[in-house]
Amino acid sequence: MTALAHETLEAVMPKVATSPSELDEVLWQAWKAMELPEGYRAEIVEGSIEASPTGRYSHGRIANELRDRLVVFLAKSAFAALQDINVIHKRKVWIPDLFIAPANTEEHVTEDELGIDAVAVDLIVEVVSPDSESISRDRTRKRSAYAHAGIPVYVLIDDYDENGIVTVLTVPEPGKSVYRNELRAAYGTAVTIPEGPAKGFTIGIERQG
Repeated sequence: MTALAHETLEAVMPKVATSPSELDEVLWQAWKAMELPEGYRAEIVEGSIEASPTGRYSHGRIANELRDRLVVFLAKSAFAALQDINVIHKRKVWIPDLFIAPANTEEHVTEDELGIDAVAVDLIVEVVSPDSESISRDRTRKRSAYAHAGIPVYVLIDDYDENGIVTVLTVPEPGKSVYRNELRAAYGTAVTIPEGPAKGFTIGIERQG
């Protein structure tokens, strides 16, 4: 978290002990009150607010190329590939690099219009950034959070796992916050989405440089 984001959070959060449900509400109100510098975004992940900069060029290129391909793949379906929209699960907030939801998103916008309800999301893609905080967030904390929310498919594109790995996680167990099934493919080897609106879609990432 940046120093500015941390100061903002300290200013709006009371320094008192809270129950888990009260903490969720405190974090939610703090998140809504935050004013971040341009180019930063904030999410609520596993009981904390996490602020991070937008991804570097290679990160954005992978996410956008994948979205372009998914748009074509989903063109005749009732689903769409989306970016830059809050995905909200109760008092948790995520901003995935890419996700799939029904094309008619208006039916799934939250009452406060801050984002899309996570129950409508069928697949989430995260592209891992190089810093240790981002690696931990995408590999561990978001993996647990997405499983807990019942997101059916979580795709992790990770330059920093071995020589580059695409991981496809399916069959979430919300009560345990884990995914039962895991497919891993090295960069240069295609992996196919096994279920959901993107079933049959192949991902093949080539190592750059």
